[in-house]
Amino acid sequence: MIGKLQGIIEHIGDGFVIVMVGGVGYKVYTPEFLTAGAGATLWIETIAREDSLRLFGFSSLAGLELFNRLTGVSGVGPKVALAILATLKPDVLMSAIATGDIKTISSAPGVGKKMAEKIIVELKGKAAPSDIGAAGGAAAPLHDLLSALESLGYRRADCAEMAQRLSRENLGADAGELVKLALKEIAK
Repeated sequence: MIGKLQGIIEHIGDGFVIVMVGGVGYKVYTPEFLTAGAGATLWIETIAREDSLRLFGFSSLAGLELFNRLTGVSGVGPKVALAILATLKPDVLMSAIATGDIKTISSAPGVGKKMAEKIIVELKGKAAPSDIGAAGGAAAPLHDLLSALESLGYRRADCAEMAQRLSRENLGADAGELVKLALKEIAK
């Protein structure tokens, strides 16, 4: 099986790229933002089915591992896992899992409330503390901050990464203080 590809991005399609390696073009499905003509190194997960052989590529081993965790959840296939990883950065996703944030996870295309709940239930215990960072200890203020920003009209998926960073940097802050910090940052 193929574990890693290093080559030039020949073509960018809808959800996939063609990576030229030694004169051979590999079609790799990826959530990564890549540039045609640029060099790329992708960690590969090969999925073989009766009727197909597909390659899924990630710029980091952490992305590959998270993809494998997601596809290990019953009902989450490679297409949905890619949609989740294309919508949410790995640290935002792991924070949402740790805090039980259904709305953030369900912001990915093809992921409804029930699937988001299933992902949280099945992956919450499997997440290593290093995956979650300090977000686990700041669950209530983070959740309140995201809810407040959402009620002000901001999309949860757009502000989840900033909210997670602010709650991690300001561990003692309550939701009100975090909202003020977030609005200042958005205004910049």
